[in-house]
Amino acid sequence: MLAIEGVSKRFGGLWAVRDCSLTVEQGTITGLIGPNGAGKTTLFHIITGFYRPDRGRITFRGEDVTGQSPFRLFHKGLYRTFQIPRAFPEMTVLENLMLVPGNQCGELLWNPIFCPRRVRKEERLLLRRAQEVLEFVGLAPLAGALAGTLSGGQKKLLELARALMAQPKLVLLDEPGAGVNPTLMNKLAARIRQLAQGFGVTVFLIEHDMDLVMNLCDPVIVMSEGRVLTQGAPAQVRTDPRVIEAYLGGQYAVA
Repeated sequence: MLAIEGVSKRFGGLWAVRDCSLTVEQGTITGLIGPNGAGKTTLFHIITGFYRPDRGRITFRGEDVTGQSPFRLFHKGLYRTFQIPRAFPEMTVLENLMLVPGNQCGELLWNPIFCPRRVRKEERLLLRRAQEVLEFVGLAPLAGALAGTLSGGQKKLLELARALMAQPKLVLLDEPGAGVNPTLMNKLAARIRQLAQGFGVTVFLIEHDMDLVMNLCDPVIVMSEGRVLTQGAPAQVRTDPRVIEAYLGGQYAVA
């Protein structure tokens, strides 16, 4: 699904990502972990076109997409979320979902004037789809609420709902568990798993909550100083002495 080959990005004298290579296989939930400053979010910015790499290549579904703009990657089926949710706070939860699909016929000035039936038909279909997605993530009772009034965990669920509305092939989730209480965390993890297993969406996520990563992701990739330190199944990664010492702590060591 995704291949990163020798990607590097420097800011002044600092290499944020350096000769980084990894792959994300179709149908997996792949975790990306590492300490602050390891280059994880910078790598996500590079993959999704927010930064252009200084060198290296990015291949998405067999196509070289290195340096392509975010909107072009979106239309190719690559969607991402951010550490801080970016919903439109003054719009309702339902409206936030309905604006996601691209190339809506009502976006063209003349279509509502000359093709109103076509516009209304598409809006009815989008409304039905948005309501189904809200039901799936458990936000249906809040469809009419302003997005800005949601809790942190509910905003993360809204991000997942927006991802589903985009009908992506690959979703990059940047710390989906940050600021989420334990009750909503379980719901969030279940929805991410269903996103992959039920909807066939490949998931690549950054996360600092090791319990979430170890229970949800396979494989797990560890970054350090802009490079891949190791990768493998959760059981393999959590028993790697370098990973235990640097990232996970002794509670994950196997007796």
